[in-house]
Amino acid sequence: MMRRILVANPKGGSGKSTLAVHLASWFARNDEIVYLGDMDRQHSSRYWLEARPRHLAAIRHWEVSEEEVTPPPKHCSIAILDTPAGLHGKRLKQVLNEVERVVVPVSPSRFDMLATREFFEELANTKAVRKERVDIGVVGMRVDPRTHAYQQLREFLDQFDLPVITCISQSQRYLQAADTGITLFDNDANHVAIDSQWRPLLDWLVSRH
Repeated sequence: MMRRILVANPKGGSGKSTLAVHLASWFARNDEIVYLGDMDRQHSSRYWLEARPRHLAAIRHWEVSEEEVTPPPKHCSIAILDTPAGLHGKRLKQVLNEVERVVVPVSPSRFDMLATREFFEELANTKAVRKERVDIGVVGMRVDPRTHAYQQLREFLDQFDLPVITCISQSQRYLQAADTGITLFDNDANHVAIDSQWRPLLDWLVSRH
């Protein structure tokens, strides 16, 4: 069965591409047929994919545009869609019809949380979410669960009854991955160090809808 995952947040710089490429890399390493699509005009995920060394687990390009999302190939087992800032309205409804899971990265700053408020409200009012065809999970980006900032993030998200699946801490290694086409999952030495952060999200994505 194909799993289709949307990574979305209306704010630029929230960590969408970091999540999208790392998820694609993890699934590819686990022998899935992975397609990665990029609707953002900056094409961060697409450029990352072009830079990816060929000896690493294969990730294929899912051809999409800013205006239209064509279905991924039928033989695909994992389809991941990286989206642009400002995704809303008709385009948001269109992409929600193509996926089963939505991953929303949110940073624990007041500005980022306020910028995400309308997005959560719009999501809640879409037919796909109301009819429970789509599950939404939040990932805290650049945050430590032991901090006051994390507690503020949880209090904000409680207003929308949305789960915080996990938190991904700040690391220069994610910036390096963006430039090289290589993720932390492509280096076996990193697995133990990052497993506690990524494992809850990976388990959530592979669980039954």
